[in-house]
Amino acid sequence: MTFTETPSGAQGAASDRRRWFALAIVMTAAFMDLVDVTIVNIAIPSIQQDAGATFSQIQWITAGYALAFAAGLITGGRLGDIHGRKRVFLLGIGGFTLASALCGFAVNPEMLVASRILQGGMAALMVPQVLSIVHATFPAHERGKVFGLFGAIVGLGAVSGPLLGALLTEWNLFGLEWRPIFLINLPVGIAGLILGARFITESKAPRALKLDLVGVALVTLGLLMLLYPLTRGRELGWPLWGYVSMAGAFAVLAGLVAYERRKAARDGSPLVELSLFRVKSFAAGIAVQTVFGIALGIFFLVWTLYMQTGLGWSPLKAGLTGVPFSIAVSVAAGLSVQKLVPRFGRGVLQTGALVMAAGVLLYIWESEHYGLGITPWQMALPLVVMGVGMGLIVAPLTDAVLSEVPREHAGSASGLINTVQQMGHALGLGLVSVVFFGTMSDRLRPAQVGPAFADAFEYALGWVAAVMGVIFLLMFALPRRPALHVEGAQADGSAAQDKAPELV
Repeated sequence: MTFTETPSGAQGAASDRRRWFALAIVMTAAFMDLVDVTIVNIAIPSIQQDAGATFSQIQWITAGYALAFAAGLITGGRLGDIHGRKRVFLLGIGGFTLASALCGFAVNPEMLVASRILQGGMAALMVPQVLSIVHATFPAHERGKVFGLFGAIVGLGAVSGPLLGALLTEWNLFGLEWRPIFLINLPVGIAGLILGARFITESKAPRALKLDLVGVALVTLGLLMLLYPLTRGRELGWPLWGYVSMAGAFAVLAGLVAYERRKAARDGSPLVELSLFRVKSFAAGIAVQTVFGIALGIFFLVWTLYMQTGLGWSPLKAGLTGVPFSIAVSVAAGLSVQKLVPRFGRGVLQTGALVMAAGVLLYIWESEHYGLGITPWQMALPLVVMGVGMGLIVAPLTDAVLSEVPREHAGSASGLINTVQQMGHALGLGLVSVVFFGTMSDRLRPAQVGPAFADAFEYALGWVAAVMGVIFLLMFALPRRPALHVEGAQADGSAAQDKAPELV
């Protein structure tokens, strides 16, 4: 059956409940992943002190996850298309839960780094299925509401992670120090595994596909050649091999494009569906996602370092400071898709980019004006402005990217969206070495730490504001009105039915 059919009676009500239960389950998994990405930053000082981790190991606890996540996302999306999105989702959430346990019980920094890499790999199986299951479960005219909820979850997860991490670290539950930030995933993951097996309906691509192993190898190699030198470059003194590797990455990715074209012509089952880039909304949205990921990668890391190391705040104080941002993102994300985008279209996203840039510039001014005596209350205004801007972007952007994607490539498209966002995030983390640490001396006296970190924070935020300006310009390539809303407005719903995916 398809979900565009109109069920009747108790069967229809049960079907409707099942898909909303399924939505709650996959959204919870998405939230768990988003929190896990940000929760670690706030606990880094505690991990460094308790586990005796070096700066390099601390860097890899964050970057190892991002690298494994980015490198595996496209493959994870395609595996869902081939073997069933429900099946791969359950495998991913089960593996993510196991990896979280290994992180929580790590006996040394090396084990923690390895467990974080495994956790990123499992997230790469789990996360692409979230949007794919939504795409396959809800007809087009309902997806605007669903993506509004997804945007709110994204905003909430991005900033509630530091707050949750701060609370768990401060409470030092059972004397476990930082470990509960990982162990909290266990009950959530187990519940998601049990409920997902019951309520999620299986779906896969309408026609048989094969896993493109050569494509997997090329995309993984290309991303690692680009991201590994960026992540470790400053620590190693930016060696020549790093530049050679990054240049070689583009050659590998160019080879991937050529191979995928031949693969598509030969058997119609490539890893990267290059035909997707002929869809203007998808190609433009992918570009915006990449650059937006760079801005977020820079901001969230330097923000945490500025508050905890530069200003000397406790993890709890730093985490609570982000609450206004979180609320603003969640509220604006819900309003943007359900109320604003249907009326104003692309202008809402462009307004979001300008508003977020304005918030960043206000934050720079306040940091300069109040200096090291700045308080969380004084930070609230720029954080709310930035949160509103981010909320106006994050939910409708997902909508715009996926609105015209053919149903048989939902998993591949979802994997690409998440891959480029994570690649942008990893690029942002790599650029932190340049735009933040690169502005200060390697050897600071205690009295110099605060001013040096504040100056570096303001300099890095200048880069974030510039990136938001680039995003504003890129958004001119997005469609004025997302096709999803045009379909949803039709009284007979015929266009929505034509594009609704068929479940296997």
